[in-house]
Amino acid sequence: NVVVITVESLSASFCGAFGAEDSLTPYLDALADESFCFKNMYATGTRTVRGLEAITLAVPPTPGQSILRRANNEDMSSLGDAFRQNGYARDFIYGGYGYFDNMNGFFEANGYTIKDRTSILSDEIIQETVWGVADETLFTQVLRSLDEHAAAGEPAFEMVMTTSNHRPFTFPEGRVDSEQGTREGAVLYTDWAIHDFLERA
Repeated sequence: NVVVITVESLSASFCGAFGAEDSLTPYLDALADESFCFKNMYATGTRTVRGLEAITLAVPPTPGQSILRRANNEDMSSLGDAFRQNGYARDFIYGGYGYFDNMNGFFEANGYTIKDRTSILSDEIIQETVWGVADETLFTQVLRSLDEHAAAGEPAFEMVMTTSNHRPFTFPEGRVDSEQGTREGAVLYTDWAIHDFLERA
């Protein structure tokens, strides 16, 4: 299985692996020491939709509107299509409502199964904001999806988009030692949630 986790607003300036002196990502820093870590990669824009476009389609910044929000953006040569050609199921998993920025429309038109906020049962939600559920709830959905594909005997490619590291920067209590409503706390929680996800996986 392949899981791509795109983290909302996670600047390299928060990460010790990229030189931050006061790192807010101790787990990701430790993981980077044991992994392939690409340090010459740069954002293709200042909005999430641009990052999703670049990762999914392998394109440089384009003039005007993001391809995700344009007409005639279906059946494109994409990362998901490359996995399809190799027998993988493809899912786009998002903790918020994917009609925002036409994420659901784009990914569905390019062969992904959509699993967004509408797929998450209320009693599974630990905490949420207007942007979406807490990352740990989102990652529970990813694990469930992987289990479903494993039961069907198929490998899976999961394209995951988080929301916790977005204003108002709130997160479930008791996860990290940091104040609610701060960017620092949200980044620490993001790091905690990815660690928790990989431990559970």
